Amino acid sequence: MAWLIGIDEAGYGPNLGPLVMTAAPIAIPDDQMPVDLWQRLHKAVRRHTDDDDGRLLVADSKQVYSPARGLAPLEKSVLAALHTSFYWRHGLALALNLKSLLGLLCPVDLLDGQQTDLHAESWYHGNTTLPLAADGAVLTAATESLREACADCGVFIGVCRSVVVCAPRFNDLTDSCDSKAAALAYGLTLLLRESMANAHGDDAIDFLIDKHGGRNQYGAMLTQALAAGFVWGREEGAGRSYYEVEGLDRPVRITVQPRADLEHFSVALASMVSKYVREALMAEFNAFWQGHVAELEPTAGYPGDSSRFFEQIRPAMQTLGLCERQVWRRR
Repeated sequence: MAWLIGIDEAGYGPNLGPLVMTAAPIAIPDDQMPVDLWQRLHKAVRRHTDDDDGRLLVADSKQVYSPARGLAPLEKSVLAALHTSFYWRHGLALALNLKSLLGLLCPVDLLDGQQTDLHAESWYHGNTTLPLAADGAVLTAATESLREACADCGVFIGVCRSVVVCAPRFNDLTDSCDSKAAALAYGLTLLLRESMANAHGDDAIDFLIDKHGGRNQYGAMLTQALAAGFVWGREEGAGRSYYEVEGLDRPVRITVQPRADLEHFSVALASMVSKYVREALMAEFNAFWQGHVAELEPTAGYPGDSSRFFEQIRPAMQTLGLCERQVWRRR
């Protein structure tokens, strides 16, 4: 088998709410490589929004979810994939609330205290019932269809892992390096290490990472994350940065490229899981502040509207004893 592990984030741009980064691993039989997973799993999944025939939509999360389109298509695809992966790994169905989902996606040993950070947030409780919008019967049928499609071609969806970076840690990381890219590096380092630990055996691993910003050189960061190996930079440019890691017990390759979620199924899935987790957390964020500020309209946390929301909650923050850096991400 060969592992394709996609990594992508949601919430890098906002001033309010968490950054979520996810690794989505998929194991493929060696004789099927290279593979187009949209084609291999076509009985259960699709990649285009304009051919809705009941199959799961797997694409860039911005194509799957918008306020006008609603959360149901994103939620159906994400929960079907997560139900499939955790069922195969643990022999159980997901317990349907946010806290239990995060307990599976974000174990304490991965997050190095990050789960404690989330529980320290005044707005988080985790009791939100899932699914939020998808029909339960439709979700069950979609999950069964995905399991069958995977079984038919020997594809295995591994256990996704997520990192949740809330405002206090985001600000600390940003201040330490004078760049908010430090938050991405932090999440990526944790996910690379956890993914290596979870991909048992000596199967080859291809990390496929969606690029953000203008950075082209990742060698130093990857060397720190994968300290047991030697990272060779084979190509570094605006269109792609490609690395091979030697000295490990298996071949490891790392590709960072813009819009990787358009080309790679695993990156699209990582993008969607990150977006879904952030949307579920933002539902609790908005509900908390609406409980303290009358007639407060919800926010997605992005620049522009975030300033409106933040000014409206300032008096409540003072009452609750919360300072600006605990809520507002300064970059």
